Amino acid sequence: MGIINQGILGSFSGKVGPIVGFRWKSNYYIRARAAKVSNPRTPKQQEQRGKFATAFSFLKTIKPFIRIGYKEFAQDKSAFNSAMSYTLKRAVTGSGKEIKIDFDRALVSIGTLIPVFEGAATQDGNKMHFNWQDNSGMGNAEDTDIAMLLVYNKDKETAVYDTEATLRSTRHAEFQLPSDWQDDELIAYLSFRSADGSCVANSIRLTVTVDKTALPAPDQEAFALCTSSDRIPLYPKPKQPIINNVPVKGLTYHTLTGKPFQGRLYGTG
Repeated sequence: MGIINQGILGSFSGKVGPIVGFRWKSNYYIRARAAKVSNPRTPKQQEQRGKFATAFSFLKTIKPFIRIGYKEFAQDKSAFNSAMSYTLKRAVTGSGKEIKIDFDRALVSIGTLIPVFEGAATQDGNKMHFNWQDNSGMGNAEDTDIAMLLVYNKDKETAVYDTEATLRSTRHAEFQLPSDWQDDELIAYLSFRSADGSCVANSIRLTVTVDKTALPAPDQEAFALCTSSDRIPLYPKPKQPIINNVPVKGLTYHTLTGKPFQGRLYGTG
């Protein structure tokens, strides 16, 4: 049953025969009722649903970012729906069980602001370092444009982001990552928005490089092996043993003189 809001010539909501009336963004619309599908699980329909589910799964994790990133691009639909439309058309690839997101083609923001054209992302432990070439003054790019950073975890299918990281002119930003992300495959995106928020740049995907120099050095006390002047080996001091999660105390380490490799561990308790 439909409800008439402003008389017989006014808007209405609900079902009236073969049409449906509804309100969206302060406007009233009518559309035909959806036809009943006799076979809703054809291969073509299942593939389309798979593509929709893939795009939705990716975008739902970054929904607040999308609200800003697609604000300028959205016209007669919401920012999220605009992102879904773009992602389905341009960034979802494959078929059947091979449906996936092409992260090189995906855009987490889209607009008329000039983006940066050179950038890099370096993972250093649980930090991600973003670097880019400042191109302020090119077109409508300003040095006060605000950098927006996003890192998507492909393995865990979740993301972290910062929509107010720093200024374009800074050319660098440091981003904290969750501690359990170090061994995961990460996707990094960099974008900008104007200071007043009126326009946004197309995001660019940055290749993530892992900084190996950040790995901890070996424990020298545990691994070093020295020889005294009379060629008697001096073994490193062992760490306190733990048995059943309880530290074992009262162990004395004796270095014996005489033939090499006669160091032994004695228990005194």
